[in-house]
Amino acid sequence: MSLSTFLLENLYKYQPCTSFCVDEQNELLEATQREAELQRQIDGLQSQVTELHKTREEANPELSSEFQSLKEKLNEHSKQLEQSTEKLSQIESENLNLLDKNQALNMVSNKKRQF
Repeated sequence: MSLSTFLLENLYKYQPCTSFCVDEQNELLEATQREAELQRQIDGLQSQVTELHKTREEANPELSSEFQSLKEKLNEHSKQLEQSTEKLSQIESENLNLLDKNQALNMVSNKKRQF
């Protein structure tokens, strides 16, 4: 039960009815009816979308399987790319360490030449 329906049904129990109250009840009733109609429209649209998906899959089974295959390949390539990115990061880090060691060795070598 929607809130507006509940309020409409229980409105008389909690306050005496005046013309203002009647107007509120009418507005509440109209809102409840609009809400129900909108819900019916939403349900109808959802059914249409579901039917369209079924029709598309039935009409294009090759496309559906090809799409699934491409999706799996994309996932596989994404994983490979992620692994390659991690490996590249590791190699870059090792390269920086080697550059630092090389620079330190060059400094020691240059100092030995000066003496």
